[in-house]
Amino acid sequence: MTATDPALTALAQGWCALSLLHGRIETHIERALQAGHDLSVREYSLLDVLSRQHNGEGGHLQMKQVADAVVLSQSATTRLVTRLEDRGLLSRYLCPTDRRGIYTDVTQAGLTLLDEARPTNESALREALDAAAENPELAPLVRAVETLRVPV
Repeated sequence: MTATDPALTALAQGWCALSLLHGRIETHIERALQAGHDLSVREYSLLDVLSRQHNGEGGHLQMKQVADAVVLSQSATTRLVTRLEDRGLLSRYLCPTDRRGIYTDVTQAGLTLLDEARPTNESALREALDAAAENPELAPLVRAVETLRVPV
């Protein structure tokens, strides 16, 4: 392949469109969450991921799993957890079966804030997708997002 290869150009254009769509959606949601709940997109995502943990086998996520889920490095995730813990939205405690492990749970205040912020997140996502769908280059990506189902 060369730099002028039409396939490469199409691939690069597709990636650029996907990146543009992601940026627009994230920016729109960020503004809505900040204005309504004093939360960033990453903070919301972290609370959401951690709220889905359970006490059963494999129910608590390791920090690497949390970092992967919120698409951050482990160190950035740890800093984010600390900030939310300082705000009283998360708590950490030692794993009862492995004293080296530390679990992170969403506090009641965190769950309340997440419940309040969830409709804002959903509404902002819908608005951002609707706006992007008006752009002919982004419309196919919007349709893909709307039909995508995450395997359970």
